[in-house]
Amino acid sequence: MTAAIIFASNKLGVVHDDQMQLMLDKFNLGKLISFQKTVNGAMGQTMYVSSNEGEFILKGNPLYPGQFIEEKYFIENIHKRTNVTVPTPYLIDDSEEIFGWSYSLMPCLQGEHMNSEHLKITLSTADKFKIAELIAKTLADLHSWKVTRFGELDTNNLNIAAFEGSYTIWLYNRIKFWLEDAKKYSVITDEDLRWANLLMEDSKEAFDDFTSPSFVMGDFKPGNFLIHPGMNSWEISGLFDFTNSYFGDPISDLIKMITIYLDNGEAELASHLLKVYFDGSEEKEALKKRIKVHMLHQRVLDWGCAKAMNMVTWDNELPFSHWVESYTNSVASLLE
Repeated sequence: MTAAIIFASNKLGVVHDDQMQLMLDKFNLGKLISFQKTVNGAMGQTMYVSSNEGEFILKGNPLYPGQFIEEKYFIENIHKRTNVTVPTPYLIDDSEEIFGWSYSLMPCLQGEHMNSEHLKITLSTADKFKIAELIAKTLADLHSWKVTRFGELDTNNLNIAAFEGSYTIWLYNRIKFWLEDAKKYSVITDEDLRWANLLMEDSKEAFDDFTSPSFVMGDFKPGNFLIHPGMNSWEISGLFDFTNSYFGDPISDLIKMITIYLDNGEAELASHLLKVYFDGSEEKEALKKRIKVHMLHQRVLDWGCAKAMNMVTWDNELPFSHWVESYTNSVASLLE
């Protein structure tokens, strides 16, 4: 289930003080001071909880069976295998006695989101380059967790369930599925489909030849990590929300940050991120082909969502293929 695209969640509903205190009592975490919904919550699933023993994040009412088991597995492995800061210990209460739904509880990490209103106006150009560098190094550290098969976690046995057919088939089928889905809310022409299919066909060999799957967060974006001014410089002080994680091509995790930089007119930051991440890699042509398909994958999701919710921020009459091609060309040019 890790690799599924989820657009909606089960809300927490009304939570009372006595319920929160029962939860804290269960884990010997002190007396309740306060609690409130998080500003950047994981699809309405999270609450900030403060007690005289510390500050915590409650994540409740799972989106699917095994969500918290899965997240605990990823967090514990990232903590063990990398230097990336994650919220550990990650506690789980499988019973529904207190809230009417199961939940997890984790420490609240220090820092703030890089897209906070405060940081938007205070970060210098040098700060932004440093943060782009930190993002690249954090992703490279995450992706050092290599595995032997492409797939997603089976929470019944904590083994990797291989994607049906191959990774290439799985990825291409997802793109085709979301292209068809986008037709419900927007115009996707035969020309758009031909363009997408040609791009995928041109990149197929590069994907078929890629045989080194690694951990993929699946949703690396400003809302899912925190930055903090350390003793000497900025640091990424926490990474969280592994609901969409799986094992595949790690460069797919670069796409959301590259897109944000491009949309903000900060191509130089995207270029710096890529330069640090790839650190002189020589397989440029294969990388270009794969990263263009990953950009197509993300942009078709963004296109369909924006059209469905009437939240288009670009020329609404622009054909899909023209819109996406500007991004696929841009990301490829950054690797020159």
